[in-house]
Amino acid sequence: MAVNASEDGAAAWRSFLRRHWMMFALWATGGILAAISAILVFLWFVGDAQAKEMVPTTLFSWTMENCMTFVLNLILWEVLLIGIPVAIAAGVGWLGWKRIPVEERKEYRFFGPRSRATSGGGGAISLLVFVAFCFKVYLDGRWNIPISSWPLNYLVYSWLTACAWVLILFGVPIAVGVIWWVGRKSNP
Repeated sequence: MAVNASEDGAAAWRSFLRRHWMMFALWATGGILAAISAILVFLWFVGDAQAKEMVPTTLFSWTMENCMTFVLNLILWEVLLIGIPVAIAAGVGWLGWKRIPVEERKEYRFFGPRSRATSGGGGAISLLVFVAFCFKVYLDGRWNIPISSWPLNYLVYSWLTACAWVLILFGVPIAVGVIWWVGRKSNP
């Protein structure tokens, strides 16, 4: 009788936890502390940004420049204060994993057979549309104008223009490639 992958994975977890419970507890504690620290850095940055007047205190007055400055500085501080220590800890964890004998590591197949399929969609197109939208707002001269003063029509048409730019950016080369491929396949 064959053992399915989930039973095999559960047995591997039990075996791993039995042998390395202290390491697992240490990593679980580190992960929880990193998550709490990330939230605290976020809250610190929000209060600091308002106190130093990097951004207006009311959302009604925010401009695209305020949004981008806030987000980029937040990312910088999160990477500096949380990301770098977590990356160093991950490197130490990898070295610890490599210290486990190869025969023992082969026993641990936590996630069953490997698959090349992705589990979810990517956010690259959304990011490109947002970048195109920011570029359109900048070109229109509304970068430093409060977002609350924008008419809804401007917001909608700018977003549709950004979507069209991304569609053209990817659609034209894809269409040319498909036409070229169909032309090659149809000619004997």
